[in-house]
Amino acid sequence: MTSNPSESPDPDARPQRRTFTADFKARILAEYDAAPDAAARGAILRRERLYGSHILDWRKARDAGAAAGLTDRRQAAARAVKKAENAELARLQRENARLQAKLAKTETALQIMGKAHALLELLSESADSAPMPNPSSPRRSRR
Repeated sequence: MTSNPSESPDPDARPQRRTFTADFKARILAEYDAAPDAAARGAILRRERLYGSHILDWRKARDAGAAAGLTDRRQAAARAVKKAENAELARLQRENARLQAKLAKTETALQIMGKAHALLELLSESADSAPMPNPSSPRRSRR
């Protein structure tokens, strides 16, 4: 028997988490509550591939805040705003790091220029105060 790599599932692939809309949750809750017995409720759960904990959580959310409680927190507008804020924060942090690096280079260049200026001043002062004799000119001696 030969195995085809395209037939075997990727062991590193992560399954996608299912998300449910508020309308779907409300419809399933209504259908589940209208079911006459436990066998019918179990059939609904199997058909939709749900767990009893889904129903319990959705009921709590519905009772706590009507239809707003059925919305998925992961898809809420607040999450989108937070995601945008995080993206802006990351952009600003990158810009801050870039500007700090540029500032460090500029400060280093200024320090080098300051030292070069001080060295040139020192050389200029020493040249003015003590003229060096020109070795190529003949010396006159007094007798």
